[in-house]
Amino acid sequence: MTDKTVLNATHRSLGARMVDFGGWDMPINYGSQIEEHHAVRRDAGMFDVSHMTVIDLQGARTREFLRHLLANSVDKLKVTGKALYSCMLNERGGVIDDLIVYFFDEAHFRLVVNAATRVKDIAWLEQQAKAFEVEVKERPEFAMIAVQGPNARAKVFGLLNENDRPRIEKLGKFSSAAAQGPHGMPLFIARTGYTGEDGFEIIVPTEHAVALWEALAAAGVAPAGLGARDTLRLEAGMNLYGQDMDEDVLPWEANLAWTISLDEGRNFIGRAALELQKAAGVPRVMVGMVLDDKGVLRHGQKVLTANGEGEILSGSFSPTLNKAVAFARIPAGAPGDVRVDIRGREVPVRVVKYPFVRDGKPCEGI
Repeated sequence: MTDKTVLNATHRSLGARMVDFGGWDMPINYGSQIEEHHAVRRDAGMFDVSHMTVIDLQGARTREFLRHLLANSVDKLKVTGKALYSCMLNERGGVIDDLIVYFFDEAHFRLVVNAATRVKDIAWLEQQAKAFEVEVKERPEFAMIAVQGPNARAKVFGLLNENDRPRIEKLGKFSSAAAQGPHGMPLFIARTGYTGEDGFEIIVPTEHAVALWEALAAAGVAPAGLGARDTLRLEAGMNLYGQDMDEDVLPWEANLAWTISLDEGRNFIGRAALELQKAAGVPRVMVGMVLDDKGVLRHGQKVLTANGEGEILSGSFSPTLNKAVAFARIPAGAPGDVRVDIRGREVPVRVVKYPFVRDGKPCEGI
């Protein structure tokens, strides 16, 4: 049986094309994926991300638990409301999930994890939390709306209680705070996102989600579906769990070295496997690819390099660049002239550093 977010009827009333996404009935677009993509890059768009899982962790040893659980170091979180992106690894160093952790106080942290991994994530958290006497509490009473784009923040500011507005205007990136929205509704506002644009991810009680969506629409924020969300995050160089990494892929192989903190005296789950692979030499690397000719790069296509075969992970047409781009995992070492097998035809591609797009414009060398 497919799950539905509290905004399901709202999406349908807007004529959204709905698809099954990780067991959830979600909007892929509201008519034009390309227009929704451009709305986020040029102005402001909003996404229903209520299918994502909000989990509160509580207990006196919560920080100690997270130091053990996550590859990134929660010791970076010293100020209330600060957020951190991290991977949660298994003993083999494979990625169980990628997530954001928020710091409230020493006995209370919040995680936001992926929708498709909800069941295994909660089981893993509960198993690991026992030794630390930490309570793992899912919060299904919350919905979440992401508002993204160069004008996203200004449009949200206009909906906030005037006493809260100055404080939220000063909120730094990867920081969060509580505020009151339209008609006094309680909001948890995080300056995070998955598009490469500035904006907020707003957690709101489900009973207020429709009113918040309608207020954002009235403020000129365009509804955007999962199709645009995928092309936006790909342009911005952001991984998708299950496609770009999974339990058999170590962060070194997914271009996520920046999320690993090998700080002294912290024996987090998967650390030994990470150190072994790093010492032995990482066998595969994740790279960006651009196809300058006509054609589309898609997940699963074979990549041919001087060192052997790789494959396309995430690939799509980039509306901002007007050409196809992709992430690929290939054997380590100088790749030589790289080709992609597109329906039996070997098509040359350029290997590039990503992100492909920043601040709405092509990055250098793209």
